[in-house]
Amino acid sequence: MKRHRWLLALAAIATVFVFVAADYADARGGRGGSAGSRGSRTFSAPAATNTAPTAAPINRSMAQPGAATTAAGGTAAAAGAARPGMFGGGMLGGLAAGFIGAGLFGMLFGNGFMGGMGGFASMLGLLLQIGLVIIVARLAFKWWQSRKGDSYATQSAGPAPGVNPGVNPGPNAAAFGGLGTMFGGNKSAAPVGTPVELEKSDFDDFEALLTDVQSAYSNEDLSALRGKATAEMVSYFSEELTDNASAGVINKVTDVKLLQGDLSEAWREEDSEYATVAMRFGLVDTTIERASGRTVEGGQPTEVTELWTFVRRRGGNWLLSAIQQA
Repeated sequence: MKRHRWLLALAAIATVFVFVAADYADARGGRGGSAGSRGSRTFSAPAATNTAPTAAPINRSMAQPGAATTAAGGTAAAAGAARPGMFGGGMLGGLAAGFIGAGLFGMLFGNGFMGGMGGFASMLGLLLQIGLVIIVARLAFKWWQSRKGDSYATQSAGPAPGVNPGVNPGPNAAAFGGLGTMFGGNKSAAPVGTPVELEKSDFDDFEALLTDVQSAYSNEDLSALRGKATAEMVSYFSEELTDNASAGVINKVTDVKLLQGDLSEAWREEDSEYATVAMRFGLVDTTIERASGRTVEGGQPTEVTELWTFVRRRGGNWLLSAIQQA
């Protein structure tokens, strides 16, 4: 056991770093990720629609579970609040970090829980540490399941995706003018907040924001983005634009055209109104080298399906508040 202690310790440390790296990569916001805030529903799955029966959970947000959000800033929490780590925050995260940190380094340097009591005690200490890591991992998994289970349970039974009996389906989809039948009138029973009815002008605004946000991002125009998105979303876009500048590239998104859309849910929380919309749209996504103008990646027409959440003060303008991958 002593001869293999170094191998066991290094393997365990490598496993932890793999999980942490994957968590960081998944938590990046913006293009290809799921980021932003949906008020009190940030950590709940949006209602299913024909366009997007399922949605990836938001993995980067300034919102905290149970915290109220604001239409202007996207969250009432401090903008610099740290994102919960692999095991989340609170007592569970502390226990996990403590056990893994103390246990792994104890294993590495030959001092387990009972490291000074001979070979048998050392082996027993190693087994105890491994057992504790497994227990903490199982607790974290059960905690995650209980946190996500309720939101997905409402979608696991009942009518076909996007159909919600007993809830007013809202305006006829054919009345959405240029959108035609692309936007359905589906409403979701609101787990939090009061359902709201949307007008044709609201859907026109959503379609316009889809194009305007992509255009402002392509032009690297943060001023324009501030008029189209919450401060939280602008911070994610700004981070991406900074990364692109550092890499010497520009990301251009052109020829954006809405192909199909469904309203997932619309609701009110205090003085803010939210709407989550599933949209399938065509675009040309191109990465260009700044110095030469040479196309580095993309450049071909493609289709993307995402869920965009919009927020506004009652009577104000809609702003992009979150993007989730379908």
